[in-house]
Amino acid sequence: MTDTTGTLIGAAVHDNAERPSLGERVFARLFHGLVYAQIWEDPVCDMDALGVRPDDHITCIASGGCNMMSYLTARPAAITAVDLSPWHVRLNRLKLTAAQALPDHASFYDLFGHADMPSNNALFDRYLLPQMSAEDRAFWTSGQGRQPRKTMFARSFYRFGALGGFIAVLHHICRLSGVRFDALLGAQSLDEQRAFFDLHIAPLFDTWVVKAAARQRSSLFGLGIPPAQYDKLAADADGDILCVLRHRTRKLFCDFPISDNYFAWQAANRGYKGDGTGPVPPYLEARHFDTLREMAPRVSVLNRSITKVLADAPAASRSVYVLLDAQDWMSDAQLSALWQEITRTARPNARVLFRTGGATNILPGRVPADLLDQWRYDEDASTHAFATDRSAIYGGVHLYRKV
Repeated sequence: MTDTTGTLIGAAVHDNAERPSLGERVFARLFHGLVYAQIWEDPVCDMDALGVRPDDHITCIASGGCNMMSYLTARPAAITAVDLSPWHVRLNRLKLTAAQALPDHASFYDLFGHADMPSNNALFDRYLLPQMSAEDRAFWTSGQGRQPRKTMFARSFYRFGALGGFIAVLHHICRLSGVRFDALLGAQSLDEQRAFFDLHIAPLFDTWVVKAAARQRSSLFGLGIPPAQYDKLAADADGDILCVLRHRTRKLFCDFPISDNYFAWQAANRGYKGDGTGPVPPYLEARHFDTLREMAPRVSVLNRSITKVLADAPAASRSVYVLLDAQDWMSDAQLSALWQEITRTARPNARVLFRTGGATNILPGRVPADLLDQWRYDEDASTHAFATDRSAIYGGVHLYRKV
């Protein structure tokens, strides 16, 4: 861990405010722990838009590691994954170690697919701990409570973290309202999914408890949405955040077959399908396991800001950049510094993909024109990526290509 975690996270979340608000300080504290047990950006639409090639060096935000691992299925030359959360860095390294040390896909899926089997403790002890650095081993065998962190994979891992807690609260509200998701998860058509949404989920947005919660900027902390990004979401509907949340929840549950959308399964089931036959991220598919094992050594995972990592990289050394929604948190000065380094390190035909909480591309007028003019916005690819993003929680997916 090379940078001071608190300083890095504070600089990202506080948006250069001299006196950050209480909400910003609380949100920043979340990133000292686990936020995303599963990342909520769709790697399939990303890889389709980016056209990942064997000679690509990808630089990406690590988050929960699902996307970084899934990019390996395209067999790139190298991946540099960075994250401000030390928890996320440990989780990414764990997934890479597991791909190389576990004996087969079945054990790999037990750990990260089922993620709730008591036998996972023995897998951890036998195969993973001996392959770890002393620092990582100490992290997973210690804990803040009575149970070491490694036991989370025997106790429904996807129910942990800020996102897991957020989904738990939503399920509690649904239970109090009599909503059960069995019919949705067993739906045989999009019409059945839409009928379920209109009858059971849409009315929840008119209840006092949901209205009251949605008015609080802290209500979306569990989704990893800081106060500034909350405001960008609300701006899409003239300040009516409920309208935005209703629309994006409908897209999640109604626009893609439930049999193909593991994001909807996580939201409705708090985990993937129990028998292992449901949709999962590409890295958990059995057909990709041998590729993961071969490609895992090509990844480096760093607890640093992406701007600092690129500042240390040689010119014209990177070809793909995946920024998730990190730019929504940045000031104009931070955006300019980032794009200065992206442009300096970009090879010919480099690509940059990112998401925004709002629908609008945030770069024009904020990144200096002499930098942005060296890139071309790919309208068609951006529109297609947004339409096919099964996670459904963002307002836009944007792709730039180096001129």
